Amino acid sequence: MLGAISVTHLAPWTSIQKFGNGSFSSKLRRQRAVSMSVGVEEASESLYLGLDFGTSGARFAIIDKGGTIQVEAKKEYPLYKNGESYDWVLSWKETMFLLLEDVPLELRKHVVSISLDGTSATTIIVDRDTGEPIWRPFLYNESCPDALPMVKSIAPPNHTVCTGSSTLCKLVEWWINAGSNKKSALLLHQADWLLWLLHGKLGISDYNNALKVGYDPEAESYPPWLVSQPYSHLLPSVLAPGTPIASLKEEIANKYGFQKDCVVCTGTTDSIAAFLAARANLPGQAVTSLGSTLAIKLLSNTRIEDSRFGVYSHRLDDKWLVGGASNTGGAVLRQLFTDDQLEELSEHIDPSKTSLLDYYPLPKTGERFPVADPNLAPRTLFDWDLVCPLLLVMSEPIFGGVNQACIKISIR
Repeated sequence: MLGAISVTHLAPWTSIQKFGNGSFSSKLRRQRAVSMSVGVEEASESLYLGLDFGTSGARFAIIDKGGTIQVEAKKEYPLYKNGESYDWVLSWKETMFLLLEDVPLELRKHVVSISLDGTSATTIIVDRDTGEPIWRPFLYNESCPDALPMVKSIAPPNHTVCTGSSTLCKLVEWWINAGSNKKSALLLHQADWLLWLLHGKLGISDYNNALKVGYDPEAESYPPWLVSQPYSHLLPSVLAPGTPIASLKEEIANKYGFQKDCVVCTGTTDSIAAFLAARANLPGQAVTSLGSTLAIKLLSNTRIEDSRFGVYSHRLDDKWLVGGASNTGGAVLRQLFTDDQLEELSEHIDPSKTSLLDYYPLPKTGERFPVADPNLAPRTLFDWDLVCPLLLVMSEPIFGGVNQACIKISIR
């Protein structure tokens, strides 16, 4: 979630607002490097490189052992046409290596590990021998309603995969439409594939990204109802997020000047990375991230899942991150307003007042959370006298309504 607004909810009735390019706690604010150039003397200790692939762009940050950011940079995805659609795989790949080039030369040799997060449920079907994509990627918010009945017929009622945008629905959609290359195919998530480009070990995922394909992070295995399916051979191996996989490829280390024993680790999803960056660490604390989309995560001792409302739980060590992701967010505002209009109109918003208007801004038909409805239509009015209330409606889930949702989750 590039350039997201993040709000940490420290208690059901209180919140701390934080704005800017990232999600960081105001109580535990980390110092940032003031420029892209950092002296070698200042970076003599081990450093850690994290790459964040959001919906509209990607960025990196390098931190030291204390969590202090040494340097960071970001890039928007270049757009490449492939017939009638965009070649997103090429865009992601090129962006990752452009970000590596942006890491200051004097810091690269001090980086001891690299990891990466990607958008949840963004799915790539690749050749298991070459790693090359054999199908266009299924994006994070893409719904596959034709596959949903088949998924519901095998999964437990209201399971996380029982929504049209789940990774499993995308796998089944591909399986229905694929040709003769089914036996040689492998499913990877966006983060899995990009990390493979760095370490070269094909077929490895993490249990955060694998949740929506049906992996059970509590049992640490795929469930029997899934492994019995004819497409189960496409499922990747799953490790805990942050697990060392292998050293950075020798040719990449040599080309960019990273140390030869720099370790590449399994990743996570972009919304979980936003939660970790906000440093919420107590049950009942929640983080809302508003980027191109809107994601809500609440730390809980209890695992809660109900696909009817788009609610699911990610494992975070011995606790659970309960929440969901909506299709509303900054992307729909980009469709409706220019930057200048947003800046001017936002000055007139009073988030302490509740709007009585029933707007539901979506970039297109379909919603994932707080209700999973692929047919939900956007509700907006293009009356310039009412655009301020429209923006206010979008702010309410962050500054007010989300507290009520978090209270309900906590009670359950």
